[in-house]
Amino acid sequence: MMATVIFFHSVYGLRSLEHEAVERVQAAGHKAFAPDLYDGLIARSIEEGFEFKDEIGWETICERAAWALAGLPASTVLAGFSMGTGVISSLWPKREKTAGILLLHGVAPIAENARKGLPLQLHLAEPDPFEPEEDVAAWRQAVERSGTAAEIFRYPGGGHLYTDASLPDYNARAADLTWKRVIDFLGAIDANA
Repeated sequence: MMATVIFFHSVYGLRSLEHEAVERVQAAGHKAFAPDLYDGLIARSIEEGFEFKDEIGWETICERAAWALAGLPASTVLAGFSMGTGVISSLWPKREKTAGILLLHGVAPIAENARKGLPLQLHLAEPDPFEPEEDVAAWRQAVERSGTAAEIFRYPGGGHLYTDASLPDYNARAADLTWKRVIDFLGAIDANA
């Protein structure tokens, strides 16, 4: 049985980054989806992205994410890019049967009801301007206390959204390694299903 994955987009909106993520995961034999939480809006800059996020409202964004998840299996892997990791934090406590958590370019608070051994993978630039080192260190401690099966990967030399080829943040080597690790992660989830 293959994994089902839902990708929540960054503050920029649903762009090539998320479409390519879906294609990569599907090419590896899994089911993948990336809902548009901005209803068609695509930011041309990070500042515009934050404006869209504020205009739409966090509650609405999270409601749209919950709607997108409604028809998918309870075991669906929750994956997010940057702002999308925050979306995961709103959904995770209600998705106790999720097969895994995939955090790209951002950390998300560990759900209090996270199951022991839950596969979790974090991919983060080093350093990351949006994730101060003290916050990452505190997050690592929370992960250890939670008993989740977490893998934490840091990537020096890239910007915050280093997997996004359309941005100056892009680092091809780090992006390729990230996607290899993501596909391996999903394959292991599939093998343990």
